[in-house]
Amino acid sequence: MSEALASIEKKEQEAALAAAKDAGDDAEDTLKDMYLSFRLGDEDYCLEIRHVTEIVGIQKVTEVPDMPHYVKGVVNLRGQVIPVIDMRLRFNMAGRDYDERTCIVVINLKDGQVQVGLVVDTVNEVRSIEESNVSPPPKSGTGQCAQYIRGLGKVGEDVKIILDVNKLLFENELSSLSA
Repeated sequence: MSEALASIEKKEQEAALAAAKDAGDDAEDTLKDMYLSFRLGDEDYCLEIRHVTEIVGIQKVTEVPDMPHYVKGVVNLRGQVIPVIDMRLRFNMAGRDYDERTCIVVINLKDGQVQVGLVVDTVNEVRSIEESNVSPPPKSGTGQCAQYIRGLGKVGEDVKIILDVNKLLFENELSSLSA
């Protein structure tokens, strides 16, 4: 039952993502203020939808030696080998076993030159957060995770952490993944 529910939810998420992407075919502006929301632990995070290529269920990850601890390995996605990063480990959170709700969010980095898969606990939705509802990241954040935050999006009574996809990896990490 839970697998069937997860499958339906995943199809709904993919449909929302496709609709948002299709709306952007004639103008980049239609993707402005659109975000993919996902959950890690008890927090909600967002990525700009223009960076998201697709969402796929968790699949077999081939380990690659001598990679940072948060790089789980690579997956073969329709003939393309894509590195996979466990976002919990990237943010120094405790790891957890993957389940039927665990997803890989495939994103483009460096203006589409590099594709990377991000393992997240669950994907929530595609939503709009107007720029006027985005606050700058807190200045007091001294941890490494603070550098990844582009802003804080206010959605009703909730706050979504908006990530800067181009800062998720350092330049030397990008070059080792794309080599």
